[in-house]
Amino acid sequence: MSTFELPENLKTLYKHWDKHTVPPEPREKPIQSALLDEILQFVTERMNIWSKKQAGKEPPFTDDPILQNYRFCNVYRELDRQTITIHESLKPFLGDFELWLLNLAFQRFVVKPETVKQVGFLKFDKEYNKSVYRRLLELDSPKYGSAYIFPISVIQKTKYNTREKFFTLYLPKVMREVANIISGFENVTVNKALSQILPTFGFNFYFHWTEILIDVAYQHPAKIDLLQDFYIGPGAKPTLQRFGKGFQIENLVRMQIDDIPLLTFNGKSVYLSAENWEGIFCEFRKYTNLKAGKGRKRCYR
Repeated sequence: MSTFELPENLKTLYKHWDKHTVPPEPREKPIQSALLDEILQFVTERMNIWSKKQAGKEPPFTDDPILQNYRFCNVYRELDRQTITIHESLKPFLGDFELWLLNLAFQRFVVKPETVKQVGFLKFDKEYNKSVYRRLLELDSPKYGSAYIFPISVIQKTKYNTREKFFTLYLPKVMREVANIISGFENVTVNKALSQILPTFGFNFYFHWTEILIDVAYQHPAKIDLLQDFYIGPGAKPTLQRFGKGFQIENLVRMQIDDIPLLTFNGKSVYLSAENWEGIFCEFRKYTNLKAGKGRKRCYR
């Protein structure tokens, strides 16, 4: 099995690597499944593509026409450029968990680091945040990322009925209380964390809060457990359901799968977490849809 040592900048950017180099227990034998074999081939090719890019090789990076022409997220979310950019930008706040969490949420709701860079980070200062609000309003569109859908209907009947008001006025209002909840966590699963956070947050942004909690786990691994009881988004569910009733992402976390390339941290394998597998399932659904001539075509550039 090939392995790929983490780039030095990522070894220090995130703090969860040690936790994810410990083999999940109990270890189980892989199931016999043609579907799993297809997924593992997809994982292998995606990792090989990432490795070739890291090595500075020129395209094409693969003979697979779908992977060659269309965009997919990495097997490890930690390798995605936007995630790297967000964590690099938030380094100055790491000593202040409340302020770090506030601006992490701001980044994940805006989904465009360039916009946050232009308008500035948020503070727990209402008057200051009004200036960020005005700068957001003045920016030309598109100023928000298109990767995720923001369900505007969730906020339309409230006093924070626009993205700009919600991001700059509501987030600072509620985030200290949410930060206090998370500060008390010890190895809490994402689903359990969501059940405790969302009632206080006041809006059921399951997807966005799952993203935020993953980021929390990257910097504060003792608080959030990404290995089990993970939220399965609508993009990943179709792949999960193909395994049959009762199959869970956690089954794959525990499997001793030795024939796919993994990242390594100082020579130790970085095992795929439930979070990683959920992302893989989502991207594999996109891949199979494109092979069948359907689905959204996000061309690779």
